[in-house]
Amino acid sequence: MNTVTVNQTQNTVSVDETTLTVTVTEGQTTSVQIVTEGPQGPPGTGIDLSSAVDDSLVYFHQSSGTLKVDSTTTKLTLVDGGNF
Repeated sequence: MNTVTVNQTQNTVSVDETTLTVTVTEGQTTSVQIVTEGPQGPPGTGIDLSSAVDDSLVYFHQSSGTLKVDSTTTKLTLVDGGNF
């Protein structure tokens, strides 16, 4: 989060979100350009919660490359006839 602090009340600060500029007026105009940071690394694995039920457990689904949470893998399916 970016912040602008003005310590003197005679100064004015204007923010233009279209051009991404901040204008600080102190008798004369000074412009500062705001630059957005680039990508922060590769995207993480998505988690598909669309079929989640009570007591679902998270598992990795190889063909879709996502983490899933659904009724096929729950605490009950692991304990009652689970595939050990």
